[in-house]
Amino acid sequence: MLPPLDFKDIQEKFSSHFRPWHRSFQFWVRTADIYTGYKAFQLRVSFEKDVQKQEAMWERQHELAAEKIYAMCFDLGGFFLKVAQIVGKPDLAPAAWVRRLVTLCDRSPATPFTDVQLVLEKEFGRSITEIFERFDVDPIGSASIAQVHRARLRGDKSDVVVKVQHPGVQDLMMTDIHNLQAFALYMQKTDIKFDLYSVTKEMEKQIGYEFDFTREANAMERIRHFLYENNKKPPVLVPRVIRNMVSRRALVMEYIDGIPILNLGDEIAKRGIDPGGKIAAVAKRKILESLTLAYGQMILKSGFFHADPHPGNILICKGSEVGLLDYGQVKDLPENLRLGYANLVVAIADSDPIRVSESYRELGIDTLSKCENEQLELLKLAETMFDTKLPPGVVMLQPFSEESSIKKIAVQAFPEELFSVLRTVHLLRGLSVGLGINYSCAEQWKPIAEEALYRAGRLKGKDIKPRTRRRSFLRRL
Repeated sequence: MLPPLDFKDIQEKFSSHFRPWHRSFQFWVRTADIYTGYKAFQLRVSFEKDVQKQEAMWERQHELAAEKIYAMCFDLGGFFLKVAQIVGKPDLAPAAWVRRLVTLCDRSPATPFTDVQLVLEKEFGRSITEIFERFDVDPIGSASIAQVHRARLRGDKSDVVVKVQHPGVQDLMMTDIHNLQAFALYMQKTDIKFDLYSVTKEMEKQIGYEFDFTREANAMERIRHFLYENNKKPPVLVPRVIRNMVSRRALVMEYIDGIPILNLGDEIAKRGIDPGGKIAAVAKRKILESLTLAYGQMILKSGFFHADPHPGNILICKGSEVGLLDYGQVKDLPENLRLGYANLVVAIADSDPIRVSESYRELGIDTLSKCENEQLELLKLAETMFDTKLPPGVVMLQPFSEESSIKKIAVQAFPEELFSVLRTVHLLRGLSVGLGINYSCAEQWKPIAEEALYRAGRLKGKDIKPRTRRRSFLRRL
């Protein structure tokens, strides 16, 4: 006699099999709608000669597209929340996009508690009540790959954070990335003269690592050790891993108390301080300096760095201390790229176009130019790609406008390994613009870069220009 059919099980298998196909269909239909909308608009706006009317038309078009991009990212979730974080930056995307997409931070639908409990009990081999004295059912936040809960371990006095992976999320995210790679190939052949495909390949590699929380725990410990050992006071706070509570899909770590950086303005106003005043500006600059110092040390001294400083991963704690969360995306730069990038940082800080050109060749960034002032445009391109400071009078970069360096100089090849540095710098620039501070990470990083080059035997003490802020490094030399 045949066993009875389990229709619920059949329905779930059918749904899981066709979900990737459904997501692909949704992506291409929506992307084609947004893209063709812009192409048709470009033709329409070309007939309007009045500059002010053109700008108003562009603003309406950006608002229309922003709603469509928001709807796609919100409905599909997962990987597209990461896309929203990258695209929705105040220095890069149209203002209408930024206003809409910034609200998507940590907006992934939460996994039901019953499923969270099953994952935890399977990963740790014990029931939740055996492990935890208290476990908050509602998550603190839910992102594309995992969600986090506040809890307290049995016999402990301090709270912890429990990170739990969403079941079945890996296959869906890989489908999304492969669709994006196909679109990137099309865009770089038609509209954007930049090696977008290499960028998406590096994204695929980096995001693939995020599904292993044991790797994340090791990365968190390594970065915490480096920053705490190399500074009297670490520039950022890094959570401590609870070592016997780590598995591939679950991770328990120290709870750091703070407010998300996106809520900083509201918190300052609550305390009766003018968010646009001098006191607030000093606090914001201190926060930005702490964060960029940590990244300068990680990238240029260690080569091993946290590669995802989007606002959802940054907490502001007591005394304007900065907490840096989520070590799923980290990068270990090869030595040649670390030193090549150090050379580029010095070149940007010194506004040295010849050294920029040499650094590009050393890094394997292949460019093609037909413009007259090639070296000057290369310097502008380097500043656009690898520094956080905006040019005088500019409040928002438009890298794909006809006047931008990236239109005048085609980037034919870009090393995948360097994408994480590029993305990190752009996220830091987004934070500086969001905080209202025009700030150069290249200028702050120059002494760290010079020290890295000196220790590698590529720079002599006499080649380092003595400035007051570099006395400590010169004293060490």
